[in-house]
Amino acid sequence: MTENTQQRPTGAHGEPADLPTQYAPAEVEGKLYERWVERGYFEADAASEKPPFTVVIPPPNVTGSLHLGHAFEHTLIDALTRRKRMQGYETLWQPGMDHAGIATQNVVERELAKEGKSRHDLGREAFVERVWQWKAESGGQISGQMRRLGDGVAWSRERFTMDEGLSKAVQTIFKRLYDDGLIYRAERIINWCPRCLTAISDIEVEYADQDGELVSIRYGEGEDSLVVATTRAETMLGDTAVAVHPEDERYAHLVGRHIKLPLTDRSIPVVADEHVDPEFGTGAVKVTPAHDPNDFEIGRRHGLPSLTVMDDHAVITVPGPFQGQDRLEARSAIVGALRAEGRIVAEKRPYSHSVGHCSRCKTTIEPRLSLQWWVKTGPLAKAAGDAVRDGRVAIHPKEMESRYFAWVDNLHDWCISRQLWWGHRIPVWYGPGGEVVCVGPDEEPPSGEGWHQDTDVLDTWFSSGLWPFSTLGWPEKTESLEKFYPNSVLVTGYDILFFWVARMMMFGLYAMDGTPPFHTIALHGMVRDQFGKKMSKSFGNAVNPLDWMDRYGSDALRFTLARGANPGVDVPIGEDWVQASRNFANKVWNATRFALMNGATVEGPLPDAAEMSAADRWILSRLNTVVAETDAYYDDYQFAKLAEGLYHFAWDEVFDWYVELSKTTFFAGGRAAEVSGRVLGEVLDVLLRLLHPIVPFVTETLWTTLTGGESLVIADWPKDSGFRDAAAEAELAAVQQAVTEVRRFRADQGLQPGQRVPARLTLDGTQLVAHEVAMRSLLRLQPAGEGFSATASLPVAGAVVELDLSGAIDFEAERKRLNKDLAAAEKELKQTTAKLGNEGFLAKAPDHVVEKIRERQGAAEADISRIRQQLERLPRG
Repeated sequence: MTENTQQRPTGAHGEPADLPTQYAPAEVEGKLYERWVERGYFEADAASEKPPFTVVIPPPNVTGSLHLGHAFEHTLIDALTRRKRMQGYETLWQPGMDHAGIATQNVVERELAKEGKSRHDLGREAFVERVWQWKAESGGQISGQMRRLGDGVAWSRERFTMDEGLSKAVQTIFKRLYDDGLIYRAERIINWCPRCLTAISDIEVEYADQDGELVSIRYGEGEDSLVVATTRAETMLGDTAVAVHPEDERYAHLVGRHIKLPLTDRSIPVVADEHVDPEFGTGAVKVTPAHDPNDFEIGRRHGLPSLTVMDDHAVITVPGPFQGQDRLEARSAIVGALRAEGRIVAEKRPYSHSVGHCSRCKTTIEPRLSLQWWVKTGPLAKAAGDAVRDGRVAIHPKEMESRYFAWVDNLHDWCISRQLWWGHRIPVWYGPGGEVVCVGPDEEPPSGEGWHQDTDVLDTWFSSGLWPFSTLGWPEKTESLEKFYPNSVLVTGYDILFFWVARMMMFGLYAMDGTPPFHTIALHGMVRDQFGKKMSKSFGNAVNPLDWMDRYGSDALRFTLARGANPGVDVPIGEDWVQASRNFANKVWNATRFALMNGATVEGPLPDAAEMSAADRWILSRLNTVVAETDAYYDDYQFAKLAEGLYHFAWDEVFDWYVELSKTTFFAGGRAAEVSGRVLGEVLDVLLRLLHPIVPFVTETLWTTLTGGESLVIADWPKDSGFRDAAAEAELAAVQQAVTEVRRFRADQGLQPGQRVPARLTLDGTQLVAHEVAMRSLLRLQPAGEGFSATASLPVAGAVVELDLSGAIDFEAERKRLNKDLAAAEKELKQTTAKLGNEGFLAKAPDHVVEKIRERQGAAEADISRIRQQLERLPRG
């Protein structure tokens, strides 16, 4: 634990200095955060001799604003870094933003559209300048929102994926990969957005079930015909074969022959390929190599031509009646034409199937053959897999490893080119004679007539994949790179394990001579609403975290998120839970004020255990256990368990038990009160330190008032002193048992919590002897005076508590009420038992209905048992 001998400031009349009667987050949080930043608490010194602890922020989009997912992830990272800073590490939480190629270009293009212009009206250079202007004026509002949340990032090190240093890193690694034969240009099938007019990555495709039409089309004539099924009839114009399985005897006579392709003047071959599932549908599939990734591979295996039948806007380009039609318009027209020729064998509508959409504009994506730039991922992905397999990188929770391996072990080559203007332009120049020159950052590009640079830019994930080392100055050998690479841990969602994480692993291992970019990958789940449903504006359940921070304070939101953060598991959250966390912050505030007004102090060392009461020794023993448990949970990224443990220790043990037990000691005064005041000060000092990484604002305010210390941000993290007192813990467990049982009896008899009743306590020979005064106070028990009549006798923890309820309860009226409740419970039990004994009902009723009746039956049985016990205890008046 900690020792603090500083004099705490006090006010007049015992009031704690500068501590209002109520906690008002809005009046505290902004000022505190700016003080932390001004004093440089979050900055990291590369020349420090302290051990490093490094975490990068998953760079939010420059177009973005703080959403609950950000708030969740940032809370976890901030908790980790604040604790490590308190433990004496040179801690760097690296901030920055992603240029977000498509999203940012779309934002600025929409602004231009309001002026009646397009990017082509401006030209490339002027448009890019316009984007930079937009970034300066409107981009990056999330930075201010991160301050609201309390993010302890090193603001002086903030980076942007398009700034000069990171751009140099991008050009450097592109050149190295190109020279090593790991970047190439080729025609492949890509995800094409006809609205954004660019290739997009797999992560930018959102799949959703959509009603369409499945049509079965007869190709060929008579015995030389076969039937294929498709949901994209328009692509048949680009068919260059029909494929069947090599062992499918139904079509063996057709393999190697040609059949007529309907609506065209072409004949196409029937090929045998093991990719075809003979059990699915008719066992024959149309092959359109230019518009389907599986068909493209079949085409490569069989040397089939690839015919592109649509332009960039998904408009049909094949000469004939469908030329100039949009793909959806052509789909309907082609089905109509086939129907007219008697080629439609079957139609199924609606036919629900999974369809990919552009995550930015929601347009249905089009698989399309296109000349693009690619990263050859084979050797890079193998290295990324090996780093986890050989233990250099740990994935937490471990069960996520299998998902990681399933991805990196089967990774396809990565399309890195985008048909945009905003982004890192591909550093390749083409010459008039077909020359291709890749230019590094310190090289002059070729010039002269006929030379031009590639017009495409790089996928955003290309630059963000360099984030752990490009932000530290790579490719230069900087002091920061030497100190803070590799990162200690990456905290991110399991949803981008395959995309951002895998790319950082591949690039980090490649660029940094086999050193992985981080030691640990700590994966968390997604934030969902209180019913477990995905949050979405379309569902009407999306929440702006700033609204909750305005209403309840940033600490309340942070504590709620941390309390739900089990590794790799989705996090449900509702406003009621944030309110509960606000109540917890208020409880900590009020309890600390009470403690300060009643002698709590951090002055001097702790008294000897011999001077302490059992309650003092109990709470210190429990405190050390909680310190050890909190450390273990932090080291295992068990945020929910550590938050839950601190919550219950603070509220249940410190506030509800120790503070209440100590009130009689404080009231009596003397040396015992001084000892308990020092113990309570120690407990609060350590508890506020433990809570600080999750709820930094309220704890900072309380701790600096309690201790007079400069700031919790730079205070020492508590250590387990090893102090344990099993006897004191057993003694207080007996007190808690006794008080709890008597409280339960009082409640069962209808007594109000503050209602006082006469009582006689027989405690001799038990562990409760020293606690009679405290027990009477906690249980609102008066002395047993003249005329005392024990109407109830309770054996508790080896002692006896006798109560005189004659003046507090109308026993006959209470007996009538309980008998009425008992009759109702017995009736409920009879009805539910009868239903569950009815075989006909059980056979027809849904499982959830039967389960609900079983729950009602169990509740009725419990009610009957409880009411009968109350009746037995109730004396006759």
